[in-house]
Amino acid sequence: MTRIVYSRHYNIGFYGLERLHPFDSRKYGRAWRLLRRRFGPSLRGIHQRVDRPASREELLRVHTADYLDRLGDPKVVAAALEVPLLSRLPGWAIDRHVLRPMRWATRGTIVAAQQALEHGLAVNLSGGYHHAKPERGEGFCVYADVGAAVASVRADGLIADSDRIVCIDTDAHQGNGVCHTFMHDPRAFLFDLFNGQIYPLYDIGARKRVDCAVPITGAWSDAAYLDELYNRLPGFLDSVCRSPVGLAFYNAGTDVLAGDPLGGLAISAAAVRQRDLYVVSELRRRGLPTVMVLSGGYTRQSYRLVADSVIGIVDEESQG
Repeated sequence: MTRIVYSRHYNIGFYGLERLHPFDSRKYGRAWRLLRRRFGPSLRGIHQRVDRPASREELLRVHTADYLDRLGDPKVVAAALEVPLLSRLPGWAIDRHVLRPMRWATRGTIVAAQQALEHGLAVNLSGGYHHAKPERGEGFCVYADVGAAVASVRADGLIADSDRIVCIDTDAHQGNGVCHTFMHDPRAFLFDLFNGQIYPLYDIGARKRVDCAVPITGAWSDAAYLDELYNRLPGFLDSVCRSPVGLAFYNAGTDVLAGDPLGGLAISAAAVRQRDLYVVSELRRRGLPTVMVLSGGYTRQSYRLVADSVIGIVDEESQG
C-alpha cells in the first residue's frame, strides 16, 4: 500500500520573505490538508512520519564538506534560492527558517526510499531538489535529496551495491543537479522530459548525462506531450530493467502547467494528473520500488495538482 511521507516541518515561512520567490513554500501543508479532507481518518494508515531533519553525515554522502560549510554564508544561500534579500539576514535565522525545513524534506526523501523498499511506493510531499549539485546549490535547490536517499539505502544495505537506480523527471526544468550527482555512477539511469528552451539551458554536461533526454517546447499540446511520454518511457524502462533495479525515483514537477511563470509550457491540470498516474503505473508494473517527489511548481494551483495526483494514485491502487 502506498505510503505518504509528510511533516509539518517541511513548510517554509519566514515573516513573509518566502513570498519574494514565486515558489509556494507552503504547498506541502496545503496539499496535505486536501489529502486529509479526501481520505479522513484513513489517511493515518498510510501516513509515514519523518523522524528528524537530514543529518550532516547523511548529507556528506552526496555533498562536499566545503559546500555544507559554505551554507553558513547568507550570500551562498541567497544565490542558491534566488532571493537576494536573504543575503542581508543572519546565518542562524536562514538556517532555522529556510535550510532546516529543506533538511526535513531531504530526510523525508530518505524515509520515502526506505518505505518504498518495504511497501512498493512512497510519496514524499516535498523534495525533488533536482538542481542541487554535490558542490553547490542553485534553482531553489540546496540539498540533493535523491542522491542522499540512494546513498543512504546503499549504506544501510537495503539495496545491493550493484543494483541500478532509475530517475524519471518530468519537471519543466531539466534536472541538472541529479545529472551531476550521478555523473560518474554507471548504475544510475536518467530519463528527463523537459522544456529545452529554459534554464538550465547551458549546462551541456548535464544534458549529455541524461540517458533518455526528451526536450520539448511551449508549443506542445496535451496530446503531443502525453504521446511523447507514452512512446519514450516504456522502451527506456524495459532497457534498464534487463539488470536488477533497486529503486526508482519519479520527480513529478507541476511547473509544466499552463500559466506557470517559470515552466514555459502549456499543459493542462488533467494532463498533469494523467502523466503522474501513467509514470507511477509503468514503474510499479515492472515491480520497481518507487519514490515520488514533488519538485517545482510556481502557480497557486500547484498544491491542488499534487493532491489530485496522489489521490488518483491511492484510489487506483485500492481499486486494483
